[in-house]
Amino acid sequence: MIFSRKRAGDGRHARDERAAGVLDSYDAEAAAASSRGPHDISEAPDGVQRLDLGSLHIPAVPGVEVRVQADPQGVIQQVVLVHEENALQLGVFAAPKTEGIWDEVREEIRQSLFADGAAVQEVPGEYGIELRARVRTPDGLTDLRFVGVDGPRWMVRGVYQGAAASDPAAAGPLAACLEGLVVDRGQEAKPVREPLPLRLPREVADQASAAEGDTEESVPREA
Repeated sequence: MIFSRKRAGDGRHARDERAAGVLDSYDAEAAAASSRGPHDISEAPDGVQRLDLGSLHIPAVPGVEVRVQADPQGVIQQVVLVHEENALQLGVFAAPKTEGIWDEVREEIRQSLFADGAAVQEVPGEYGIELRARVRTPDGLTDLRFVGVDGPRWMVRGVYQGAAASDPAAAGPLAACLEGLVVDRGQEAKPVREPLPLRLPREVADQASAAEGDTEESVPREA
């Protein structure tokens, strides 16, 4: 796994070798033996190296690059995992104790996309009902696949782009990252749907503290 941070006005993704070094090992046997996640931190399998981004801990999977938007203080606005031509954008949100919110969120996304003229359909997937959409971007038509996973007081939303958006079998290592994801919800009360805080690892944030401005988006922002 490679860690990179995209700076505003910089088309290149600067690679942080120290962060990459932390993630250059992946215990495939430990990952395969565990049940499919995302996992709550209270039930996270042992023996898997992960990149700690605060509320999200991302498993180290060979060939997967982690790209983030972060401000000079190290606060992350967006996390995107990239493998070859595929991408997976991740978000994590507060949810109630008693019920999941993906059904409601999915319907709102569907209505918003439909209102924008996108072709949208609901299809069954490994985590339940997914959304698949074809949207217009400056680069032309783009396929997106929205996946939601409800956990204890949290919800993970993933958006696939590339071949993995129309063919789940093409997700490969990105699907492995989602399955091995760990959520650290914390104990503090938060409004439902509020994004859970994400931050750069301290050593990376220290290096980025001199940077000015927010970073650019690397994939289209979903509705």
